[in-house]
Order: sequence, then C-alpha cells, then structure tokens
Amino acid sequence: MPAPKKREARKLLGQSAWITLDGGFAARQCVVQDISSAGARISVDEANALPATLRLAFSRDARTGHKCQVVWRRGKSAGVKFVR
Repeated sequence: MPAPKKREARKLLGQSAWITLDGGFAARQCVVQDISSAGARISVDEANALPATLRLAFSRDARTGHKCQVVWRRGKSAGVKFVR
C-alpha cells in the first residue's frame, strides 16, 4: 500500500496579488488566501474564467512572480500549483 501524500504546510496570507494572462497583456487583481512552497489558493471574481496556466505575482510587473497551473476551481476560489 503506498504511503499517503503529505500536503505542504500552508501559510495563511490574505494578501492582494496580480494574475497575469496572455503573456503579460491582461492583468487582474486577486487575493492570495494561503500559500505554500508548492502552490496557493487564490480568490478572484470569476475563477471559472481562469485559463489553465497563468502567472501569479505580488506586483503588477508581468516579469515577476510564479508560473502556475490551475488545479481546481470552486466558486470564487481556485487552487494553483507552481510550475518550474
């Protein structure tokens, strides 16, 4: 029987951030609810409208931040994992 996966420790944050789409041309504000070394839970107005990949940054500069893959969506929340 395989060992159960252990989740990364998450830090509650509640900090404003920016989601950048389309190579930096479309930016929208979000709130990072919690974060770990592997990913984050974010809140946006329309989580269902998010593309499969995006960039998450704590400034509006499209050259900063983490490349992310959306792994789940529920209401106004979405979970992203950081892609290297």
